[in-house]
Amino acid sequence: MFNQELAKILYEIGYFLEMEEIPFKPYAYQKVAILLDTLEQDATEIYKTKGIKGLEKIPGIGKNIAEKIEEYIKTGEIKYYQQLKKKMPVKIEELMAIEGIGVKTIKTFYEKLKVKDINDLEKAAKAGKIKKLQGFQEKTEQNILEGITFLKRSDGRFLLGETLPQIKKILEQLKTLKQVKRINITGSARRMKETIGDVDVLITMKKSKKSALAKASADKVMEFFVSMPEVIKIWSRGPTRSSIRMKQIFDVDLRVVPEQSCGSALQYFTGSKEHNIAIRKIAIKKGMKLNEYGLFKGKKRITGETEELIYNALGMEWIAPELRENQGEIELAIKGKLPNIIGYNDIKGDLHCHTKWSDGSCTIKDMAKSAQDMGYEYLGITDHTKFLRIYNGLDEKQLSKQRKEIDKVNIKMTKLHILHGAETNILNNGSIDINDEALKKLDYVVAGIHSNFKMPKQEMTERIIKAIKNPYIHIIAHPTGRILKKRDRYQCDFGKILRATKQYGKILEINAQPKRLDLNDKYIRQAKEMGVKMVINTDAHHKGHFKFMEFGIAQARRGWAEKKDIINTLSLQKLFK
Repeated sequence: MFNQELAKILYEIGYFLEMEEIPFKPYAYQKVAILLDTLEQDATEIYKTKGIKGLEKIPGIGKNIAEKIEEYIKTGEIKYYQQLKKKMPVKIEELMAIEGIGVKTIKTFYEKLKVKDINDLEKAAKAGKIKKLQGFQEKTEQNILEGITFLKRSDGRFLLGETLPQIKKILEQLKTLKQVKRINITGSARRMKETIGDVDVLITMKKSKKSALAKASADKVMEFFVSMPEVIKIWSRGPTRSSIRMKQIFDVDLRVVPEQSCGSALQYFTGSKEHNIAIRKIAIKKGMKLNEYGLFKGKKRITGETEELIYNALGMEWIAPELRENQGEIELAIKGKLPNIIGYNDIKGDLHCHTKWSDGSCTIKDMAKSAQDMGYEYLGITDHTKFLRIYNGLDEKQLSKQRKEIDKVNIKMTKLHILHGAETNILNNGSIDINDEALKKLDYVVAGIHSNFKMPKQEMTERIIKAIKNPYIHIIAHPTGRILKKRDRYQCDFGKILRATKQYGKILEINAQPKRLDLNDKYIRQAKEMGVKMVINTDAHHKGHFKFMEFGIAQARRGWAEKKDIINTLSLQKLFK
């Protein structure tokens, strides 16, 4: 958790330096921030064992930034960061959460309108002050107000990809306690929803013959829970339930449940509400009652130890948490016909990642080695192409040069094959920013929309379909363009896009990047029902981003996708075919 905390500060230092138009330094700080975000070992542990020299040995961290990390470990703050904030006292992360707002815009708004946060920005936009600034228009004001409204709709929700790693660390800490027998996440986090609210954790205790000892054990667990270093507020503390707030501003409830009620409590607190209501109605029809304490017939307790026993007692298969939304899963479970959804270990390769050739942080060799270490059979390198100059997009000649490097690295790989692709750009008229001759030479081509997201619905639909018709395009990346908590999907007729994808034999991406998770579960299910093939990719810009695959798989599971629906569950040989 410390790494993510520190990464956030380094990102902001980079943004402040970007405002001052200082060359190179912003990128250096942001590069280290990405590194820390993906670093498995806690930076504090590295410092404790090896000192500042240990921090300097981490690739990408020089003496200057290492000293600032040391300062933060020792004092809990970085003076340089405080000086930058004093100079430009804006809530930079809050403002950048609004679609279309970048660091230079934030600087302009502060200097011209004294905008420090979202409230100031909203007031300025509503008062018509922004359109009066040079280079801004009335449309800019409207877009800002729309962005603020969208942001407010998702307030109080946290991205699964940012929160789940923190939750897992809490669980790891609790697992070290000898009193704990079993521990589970529940709620929307267990159902792997795109965004989650509060987190519920259930534990069962190891049995003790004496009640006084059992109570003492529970007290030790609760005391440990509320005293964790990441806790900033204790909402309540009791013998069987405690509630805390974490530094990351999400709340966690810990409940101790009896072993005989472990399954029923897990089922109850996992939800969804709609799923649970439907399940309880089935229990009532059978003359039973289901609650968090167990399944009862009259006063007699029938079962409750495991979820499987509860679902079986109600005449149905156990239902995977990702499916529990009362969207037809209960009816299929009764018939024993639930889909055999894709598993978390079924992926054999990633077909969308970036390297130092464009805007990635690692070399082709580093990315390939990391993918090979994960047990993948193949990895597709898909750096950006020339339309995205800001991300060092490659032109036709650079793609040719990149192919030579990939060939050299491939010779050295023992268990992994590197495929050469590119993430090309679908321009406004649906054409691609790389010529056909260059596209032909690639192993495969990914195409995505990276500009002009607010086109009218019909035009956007035609734009995407034209790209789908292109014979050299294989995969449509992040097909609806949404950014969770920041930007809604662009307007398009998804039904028409699905039909075109099916007709021309193309593949839709499920982008596992936690801020995208695009396609959503609804569209994944529609694609599956129409027989459209999909691919789960991480869109990795660093070797540490390959871990995002878990979230893409979860998204596919929530969309009822099976192995046969996802092309990168295939072996390399079958993928080529």
